[in-house]
Amino acid sequence: MQQPVNRKFILASRPVGMPKESDFQLIESPVPVPNAGELVVRSRYISVDPYMRGRMTDAKSYAAPVEIGGVMVGGVVGEVVASHNPRFALGDIVQGEFGWQLYAISNGKGIRKVDPEIAPISTSLGVLGMPGMTAYFGLLDIGQPKQGETVVVSGAAGAVGTIVGQIAKIKGCRVVGIAGTDAKVRYLIDELGFDAAFNYHTTKN
Repeated sequence: MQQPVNRKFILASRPVGMPKESDFQLIESPVPVPNAGELVVRSRYISVDPYMRGRMTDAKSYAAPVEIGGVMVGGVVGEVVASHNPRFALGDIVQGEFGWQLYAISNGKGIRKVDPEIAPISTSLGVLGMPGMTAYFGLLDIGQPKQGETVVVSGAAGAVGTIVGQIAKIKGCRVVGIAGTDAKVRYLIDELGFDAAFNYHTTKN
C-alpha cells in the first residue's frame, strides 16, 4: 500500500510586482508523525487571500513575512487523521492557520472545531471564518449602523465587503458599493441586494 505524501508550497523568492509561478516551489515530504499532545490535519480547503501578497515581502507590517523556504501562510479547514491530543479525535473537522500544504501538524493551540452539520465546512474560511468575522465585528461593533443610514462599502465585491453590505441591509440601511468592474457592480445590485454601486475606474466624481 502506497504511503501518503505531504505536498506543500514554499516561498522560493520574494515576488517583484505580480507573483510568478517561479516564486513558489512544490515540495514533497513524509507526512508528519504526531508526538504526545499533537495532531495531524489533512487539508480539505485552503484559502487564498489578499493579505498574502503583503506577507510575501519583507517590508515591516502587522504580521511577520513568510521566510524564504517557508510554507506559504493561509487558513485551512481539514480533517484530523491522527491524534495524540485528547481534545481532538479522528475525523474531527478543524480550522487553523496551517498554510498551503496537504498535511499539517499542530499542538492544538489556535485551532477550532468546525461543525459540518451547521454549514458546508468551506464556509469556515469565508462567511463563518476570518472574512465573516471581520465584516461582522467591523460593521456592528465599530461602525454601529442605525436603521435608515447609508453605508458605503469599498472593495464591496470582495470577501469582506459582500458580507458587510448584506449585514447592513439586514440592519435596515441603504447600502452603496464601490467596485472595480461593471460586472462586479451588477453582481452587487442584482445578486447581493445592494441599493446602488459604481465602478471607481469609470466614475469621475
